Amino acid sequence: MIRPYRSVLYIPAANTRAMEKARDLPADAIIFDLEDAVAPSEKVPARDLLTAALLADYGNRARIVRMNGLDTEWGEGDARAFARSADAVLIPKVSRAADLDRVADLVPDAPLWAMMETAEGMLNAHEIALHPRLQAMVMGTNDLAKELGARFRPDRLPLMAGLGMCVLAAKVHGLVIIDGVFNAFKDEDGLRAECEQGRDMGFDGKTLIHPAQLAVANAVFAPTEAETELARRQIDAFAEAKAQGKGVAVVDGRIVENLHVETARATIAKAEAIARMAG
Repeated sequence: MIRPYRSVLYIPAANTRAMEKARDLPADAIIFDLEDAVAPSEKVPARDLLTAALLADYGNRARIVRMNGLDTEWGEGDARAFARSADAVLIPKVSRAADLDRVADLVPDAPLWAMMETAEGMLNAHEIALHPRLQAMVMGTNDLAKELGARFRPDRLPLMAGLGMCVLAAKVHGLVIIDGVFNAFKDEDGLRAECEQGRDMGFDGKTLIHPAQLAVANAVFAPTEAETELARRQIDAFAEAKAQGKGVAVVDGRIVENLHVETARATIAKAEAIARMAG
C-alpha cells in the first residue's frame, strides 16, 4: 500500500508539548529528533521523554526517530531504545553502506532511514540505496551546504548534483526520497517554490521545521483534482484504444502510451492514499 510522505515534520524530542501537539497536526510523518535539536545535557532525558511519547496514538502519521550517531556516547542507546517502538530509525550523516550495517545490528526490526548530508554520501548514494534494510533517504541540505562551502541560493544550484544523485539512487531501488528543509519558515512563497522544485525533481515530500509549513507541502506534493481527472481519462482512453487494437491513444491532443498510463495509475493511487489518511 502506498503511504504519502508529502510533509515530514521535525519535532525536538526534548519538547514534550511539541510532541503532544504533533498528534493533531496534518503531517504525513514526524521525525522525532534526538540529534541536532537536543543539547548534549538533554540527550538522555529526551530519550526518556520520547519513549513515553511514543506510547500515545499518532494516528496514521509515520513516526521516525532520528538517533544520534554511533560515534557519540548516545547513539547505541538511542538505537536500542527505539528498535521496536518507532516506525523507522533515521541515521544521521550516512556516508557509506557500512554506516547502515552498524545500526542494522542494533535495530533488528525497524526499517532504516538515511540522512544524506555529506559529500561522501552523495558520491556513495547508489551503494547506500542498495542496502536491504533501507526504506528511505532524507536530504540534509543544511549540513551538505556547510560541508561543500556552498552559498544558499533560491535555485539551490550548488546542491543540484547531490540532490539529483540521491533521487536517482532512490528511484532505482524503490526508496522513499524526502527533500531537505526550507529554513525561512515565514516565507510561504519561497517554501512553495522550493517544494515545487523538489516535486518536479521526483522527491516524494519535504522535511519541515515548523507546523506553519505543513499546508504548503501537503498541497504541492499532492495530485491536483485536474491531474487526477486527466489521469482517469488517460487510462480510459488507452483502454479503449487497446480494445480497438491500437497501441496509443490521444487525450487533449497528446499521445498516451503505456508509460503514461503507468504514471496515471500512480497519480490516482497517491490521491487515494492521501484521501485514506485524511479519512
